[in-house]
Amino acid sequence: MRLAYFDCFSGISGDMALGALLGAGAPGEVLHEVWRSLPLQRWSYQLEKTTVNGIEAVDVTIRSEEEQPHRHLSDVLEIIQASSASARAKGWASEVFRRLAQAEAQVHGTTVERVHFHEVGAVDAIADILGVCVLLDALGVDAVECSPLPMSRGFVQAAHGVIPVPPPAVMELLKGVEVVPDDAVQGETVTPTGAALMVTLAQRFGGFPRMRIEQVGYGAGKKRFEARPNLLRVVVGEKVPDLPTQETVLIEVNLDDMNPEWYPAVQGRLFEAGALDVYYTPIQMKRGRPGTQLSVLCEPGREVALLEVLFRETTTFGARFSRWQRLCLERRWETVQTRYGEVRVKVGLWNGKEVTASPEYADCAARAEEHGVSLKEVYEEAIRGYRPVQGE
Repeated sequence: MRLAYFDCFSGISGDMALGALLGAGAPGEVLHEVWRSLPLQRWSYQLEKTTVNGIEAVDVTIRSEEEQPHRHLSDVLEIIQASSASARAKGWASEVFRRLAQAEAQVHGTTVERVHFHEVGAVDAIADILGVCVLLDALGVDAVECSPLPMSRGFVQAAHGVIPVPPPAVMELLKGVEVVPDDAVQGETVTPTGAALMVTLAQRFGGFPRMRIEQVGYGAGKKRFEARPNLLRVVVGEKVPDLPTQETVLIEVNLDDMNPEWYPAVQGRLFEAGALDVYYTPIQMKRGRPGTQLSVLCEPGREVALLEVLFRETTTFGARFSRWQRLCLERRWETVQTRYGEVRVKVGLWNGKEVTASPEYADCAARAEEHGVSLKEVYEEAIRGYRPVQGE
């Protein structure tokens, strides 16, 4: 799978995205052909190489000679369809504008059909959005991923007057998307056009993906920052299949003054509150005191509920957090008939092939209790009963 990763360490705008894709080897002649086919009057563009903090980048500038009309979504979609872009590029660009219209409508308290595009209905927004989609298509990109977007502070002049940064439309677009604080820059770093492109096209927001890097390009922003280069980096290459991992949170507390009789009750309460796993590790604490490290593994978002249990049920005064990746085998359940009764067997699969099997403890314990035999005997009987079924 061919992947384009947008590394937005200084934010993203439409012209920066265009420049980065051109820098990564996207064919400029395809872009020129599509732009010339647009039914728009009196506008021009300039593509030139520049250097920002010693890094070569492509700077894209789009100008219009007269004020553009306030277009509705239907007007913009007609312009896109009239272009010579491929069907895939037209589909992407149309969806980007629909997402943008939804955000603008929500911000202004109107409907998608009635919302007026101001800055985003201008020539530069149409050229930027359609151009990015055209270049992604020309590069043969199958998937887009994006880094967490930086949220700067300040104010910007817009059609309705001075508005806060990030602009309201950007905040609306980024609902549900991972972002990071950016206190080093005063002013706009993520534009509505850039946000709409990424929330529509990106399949994932996060750290650098597993991929074989083939091409790298930089697009230049118009502002210059003291804190860092105002560039957008696009990395294109073949995606390496991800391991089927799950993101988890590890919460740890150290205890040296808690009654050990409390531990089973604490463990039960933690599982009730959503813990995936709870375990203990003997440790040596300060002043030579033996202690216990209580570790709780959970899904992101469950931390507060589990901390409430830890602070209420244990003697800890604090907790540590870390994020971990967890990989679990695909699982299925088989039921085998033994001379002691039915026992479920948990089967683990890797890449569709069975690699391990384990009788369910609770079933084995219950059958052992019922028949007055050892747990080990029931366990071994279940394994013997499963293996012939496996071979059939």
